[in-house]
Amino acid sequence: MGNKKMKSKKNIDGNAFLLLITIVLFFAMYIIGVIAFHQQGFGKTQNFLNLFISNAGLIVIAAGMTVVMITGGIDISVGSVVALTCMMLAWMMENKGMGAIPAAVIVLVMGLVFGFVQGWLVAYLKLQPFIVTLAGMFFARGMTAIISQDMISIKNEMFLSWAKYKIYLPFGGYVNRKGVMIYPYIYPSVIIALLVLVVVFIMLKYTKFGRSIYAVGGNEQSALLMGLNVRKTKLKAYILAGFLTGLGGFLFCLNTCSGFVEQAKGFEMDAIASAVIGGTLLTGGVGNVFGSLFGVLIKGTIEAFITFQGTLSSWWTKITIAALLCFFIILQSIFASAKAKKKK
Repeated sequence: MGNKKMKSKKNIDGNAFLLLITIVLFFAMYIIGVIAFHQQGFGKTQNFLNLFISNAGLIVIAAGMTVVMITGGIDISVGSVVALTCMMLAWMMENKGMGAIPAAVIVLVMGLVFGFVQGWLVAYLKLQPFIVTLAGMFFARGMTAIISQDMISIKNEMFLSWAKYKIYLPFGGYVNRKGVMIYPYIYPSVIIALLVLVVVFIMLKYTKFGRSIYAVGGNEQSALLMGLNVRKTKLKAYILAGFLTGLGGFLFCLNTCSGFVEQAKGFEMDAIASAVIGGTLLTGGVGNVFGSLFGVLIKGTIEAFITFQGTLSSWWTKITIAALLCFFIILQSIFASAKAKKKK
């Protein structure tokens, strides 16, 4: 009994090591930013909160991506679905005069349907997730262009009130040059994103469905022998990811207040990179949504570095994320090899 506990603890420690590296890396990067750009106010509370404000949609989408990747799958359609979501919202409200609430409900249902179709093709027809979601990526981007090839700005009063509503925090304030106390703020989108993270974390850790997701990703044959419905589990995972993509697209649109064809290009790679940097294994079976959160925050911190530095190209964000992604994939490979040797 004691040996089993020790083995379990070792496995947990091994799986948590990548997450620990990610957390330490984020705080190290942020502290470097505070030191390097202290005169520009990098260390202000508002600057830290801006990491969540500007990436609320990506946080939600990365959570959905994490769920799919834990099953051993992947979804590269999310960027195009975000663009379609924004375009649908803008088109329905501005061109068709629809209210903000029914428009929001429609795009969430669209996300569910998109997730269901892709999940059914992966789980029941046993098609490769990459191929299925590649088709989904082309389809969603094409549909975005069919709705409108021009940018549509959202002017709906209710939607703009959601987008501009600030929740002020009673701490971290500072006195400006006019002697007025300025308090930091967040938007409702941040609260929604963090609530989604908590709900998905609890679902993965404490529910039968969550345990099934890990079991399917860890070893599909073993999951079948345990009596788990592998196909149903995969389908549910993609449906959840589809819904979260629709919700993430809605939060993303609250930041942009517009819809256009080229929107959110490369968003799928940001979500995948955030999940991998956060400790989610590409082979499935291991992942944590809070790790993905820190992966998103690392991306946001790199973008903040470039903004505060002022002369670097925004493409340095992609270059740095690529380097970190390679680093974490190499670490995953090393851990996987070490685990395989121990089994022998």
